[in-house]
Amino acid sequence: MKIHEYQAKKLFKDYGINVPKSVLCTNRAEIENCINVIGVPCVIKAQVHSGARGKSGGVKLAKTFPEALETANRILGMTLVSSQAGEKIVNKILIEQAVNIEKELYLSLVFDRANECISYILSSEGGMEIEEIAKVSPEKIISGKIEFNKEFNPVVGVKKLGLSDEITEKITAIIKKLYKLFVDKDLTLVEINPLVVTKEGEVVALDGKINVDDNALFRQSEISEMRDKTEENPLEVKAQEFNLNYIKLDGTIACMVNGAGLAMATMDIIKQAGKSAANFLDVGGGAGSEKIAKAFEILLSDKDVKAVFINIFGGILRCDFLAEGIEQALKQNKVDIPVIVRLEGTNKELGAEILNRSGLKFKVVNGLSEAIEELKGL
Repeated sequence: MKIHEYQAKKLFKDYGINVPKSVLCTNRAEIENCINVIGVPCVIKAQVHSGARGKSGGVKLAKTFPEALETANRILGMTLVSSQAGEKIVNKILIEQAVNIEKELYLSLVFDRANECISYILSSEGGMEIEEIAKVSPEKIISGKIEFNKEFNPVVGVKKLGLSDEITEKITAIIKKLYKLFVDKDLTLVEINPLVVTKEGEVVALDGKINVDDNALFRQSEISEMRDKTEENPLEVKAQEFNLNYIKLDGTIACMVNGAGLAMATMDIIKQAGKSAANFLDVGGGAGSEKIAKAFEILLSDKDVKAVFINIFGGILRCDFLAEGIEQALKQNKVDIPVIVRLEGTNKELGAEILNRSGLKFKVVNGLSEAIEELKGL
């Protein structure tokens, strides 16, 4: 789960990390008062779940009150278009005190799955996308491992930034605080870009990005309350209501599968046929006909979908249960796109019989090779 910048900064502040004074605005009636509270110069920031907000016009410095007022009114309600998240409507803005920037840095903590630990990443080139830094100037990327439940001191890595001893000590302390936040709140990513050194010698988190482990939300009530469903894909939100593992993708072939491994293989099959998957959908091993019907309804709600490929192995989920769910879904929803079904396993023949006698529009294939040929013909 992602949270907004203003929410991330609240957590930073709770853990003793410096952030600029700021105030959140959610409607135009509040803007003038918010600017008066912060003063000028100030920075107006769109609060959406997207990177590259500055490049998209969602982050602006205002030096005078009239400029701040005009900028805030323009950003609040705008449609922000970014390369990372597409189109987002800005329903909240953060009005933040401007700081005297001497140096911009990059800092993040991430899961290092290869080394089974958390790693910190530092760079002297803050304000840029870290992927671009790694590509253009890999020597400017500094990283270090943090082993779980062990004492660590990142000062050796921080010293490579070439800053004063005082600033090095402050950044080292921030990394330790971020690690505690990371573990306490079950995070998968925390990023400060930029982390700035001010002309007054302070180290301040000028931005904040936090991702939380969805599987840990049951014990993170404070974080759960920060969830903003308006920032999430509505189909993914609906799928969660029915305990479906669904992720929206950019392709046109929807797929319904039982089992994460088979789902990944099915996406590869779609790619092999020269097409792209519109989603990842794992209905799970114990799905009944009603859950199958809801899953199919979600697939059909995606306006990008041009065809549906159902690839089910009947183990725990019997093929006849699946067929009943498909039949129920097709009767409840108008379907004018091709539906390809491949069944294998328990009650395969009974499932195919149910589908064949329904009189509804679909194609039952015998094996993956036939499924690929059908997909190629779409």
